[in-house]
Amino acid sequence: QVQLVESGGGLVQAGGSLRLSCAASGRTSSTYVIGWFRQAPGKEREFVAAIPWSSSYTYYSNSVKGRFTVSRDGAKKMVYLQMNRLKSDDTAVYYCAGTAYSTDNYSYSDCYSYWGQGTQVTVSS
Repeated sequence: QVQLVESGGGLVQAGGSLRLSCAASGRTSSTYVIGWFRQAPGKEREFVAAIPWSSSYTYYSNSVKGRFTVSRDGAKKMVYLQMNRLKSDDTAVYYCAGTAYSTDNYSYSDCYSYWGQGTQVTVSS
């Protein structure tokens, strides 16, 4: 129904920047919120940021607020995550995800029905 594909991951030094992209296709009208999550080895999946398709309002976890910026291009069906001042703790597989219904619980992974394959981000100290 909805397909999401992440790209832009890689290896970067601490303090550097990286931009992730999430391309959406299919019945994107059924997707209400696009979120970014990350998961490091041995750790639980963590909410990073989110943005509704129909709004420019953005949401961030405290750990990335002020360093990361989520944005969207509705016409291109693209969502971006600009990551600045990267730290070693940011090392993880990053996923974009979409909800299939309207929800205010944007930080909960269980609210997302569509998930990309993930892209690896590695930050060296």
